[in-house]
Amino acid sequence: MTAAKRFPDRDEIAGVREEAARLEPGAEADAKRRLAGRVLARRDMGKLTFLDLVDRSGRIQLLCPVERTGEVDVHLGDIVGVTGSPAQSRRGEPSLAVDELEVLSRIRSPLPDTFHGLTDVEQRYRRRYLDLLMNEETRRVFLLRAKLVTAIRRALDEDGFVEVETPVLQPRYGGAFARPFETHHNELDQNLYLRIATELYLKRLIVGGLEKVYEIGKDFRNEGVSFKHNPEFTMLEWYEAYADYDDTMNRVENLVARVAEEVLGTTTVEFRGEQIDLSAPWRRISFVDALHEQGVWADNEEELRNLLVGKGIDVSHDPTWPKLVDHALTAFVEPKLIQPTILYDYPIELSPFARLTDGDPRFVERFEYFVGGMELGNAFSELNDAEEQAERFAMQQAERAAGDVEAEEGDPDYVEALSYGMPPTGGLGLGIDRLAMVLAGADSIRDVILFPALRERG
Repeated sequence: MTAAKRFPDRDEIAGVREEAARLEPGAEADAKRRLAGRVLARRDMGKLTFLDLVDRSGRIQLLCPVERTGEVDVHLGDIVGVTGSPAQSRRGEPSLAVDELEVLSRIRSPLPDTFHGLTDVEQRYRRRYLDLLMNEETRRVFLLRAKLVTAIRRALDEDGFVEVETPVLQPRYGGAFARPFETHHNELDQNLYLRIATELYLKRLIVGGLEKVYEIGKDFRNEGVSFKHNPEFTMLEWYEAYADYDDTMNRVENLVARVAEEVLGTTTVEFRGEQIDLSAPWRRISFVDALHEQGVWADNEEELRNLLVGKGIDVSHDPTWPKLVDHALTAFVEPKLIQPTILYDYPIELSPFARLTDGDPRFVERFEYFVGGMELGNAFSELNDAEEQAERFAMQQAERAAGDVEAEEGDPDYVEALSYGMPPTGGLGLGIDRLAMVLAGADSIRDVILFPALRERG
């Protein structure tokens, strides 16, 4: 057996296993199949060697009689290619009766315990390749995530959206409240920022007449790490001309339900110990009513600060009323929103890009949506008046002057784009990583990101 550089025309293990499962115990099919994968178990029974072969689709037992294969010179972890016939062992195990076996790659470092797998959480994240090798559940999660993204693309494409790409390196960062990562472009001799959102560029495309656009891509926010946040994360954003936030509410709840059905075959999931029904329609409640329900609403800074302090909340890092009210939402409302819930009509101070509501100029047509006590995303009826947008940026700059380092800096180029006219537009952001957590039943965002951010090893 010599190492080969290729092994063409192979079958997936899952399909061959299904063929073998239809046979009677001890029977062997006439068909020939070619499989390749990694050997993760070996049992020697005299002149018959049993191997367990694994590829991304599953696991199958290999039957290797010495009179057909010769002596089997294979170690645990070797990658092999085999040719043989679907069969069932006498004990009824779906198998492949092997005629030919060739080693495609030799293992040089010992695998972790193949029975227990890779169990150390830190090592699972640092050595994801071993986690994928040893843990079938890990492979399931990341294949599920890939299907999730494909299902989202299919749904939006069928609804007439155009997928686009916008700059990751930006001269100004905007579209969210966050600290950016900063870098330097040597040729241009210019400081640039890794984007914190795709919003402002996507809305330029609405001005340009593309009407329905979306992007699935990486955003970067220079913030802490938690079970639901990684500094580098994947977002879907879409913008739809001639729509408002009511249209967007309907679209997102139907999209999530459709994706769950397509990926899982059901809209019911178990997440963080709760049974959650993702089917539409979702519960809807106004922002103010939701805070009133928890006894944490006040429309002036001093009253709200005192109210939160009285509930044992540290507000020393909340210099402004918008920061206080956001803290109240995060601490008291969000954890209670287990079943899918839409919170709508946010204070204008929290939403520099949303249109005013028809009934009250203190609030804007913005909503956030929550599942399992976690925000999945954010959406607006987009502000499309250039002069009003300039005023909103000025409001945000005042917040920065008051100590809120995450407030918007402003973007005069974007204001100029709006001055050419943007149709009424509904826009939305959806956290792909968080949706993957919900559908996979994962407790941590690190479990659905292949290579999460980690501190350097000490």
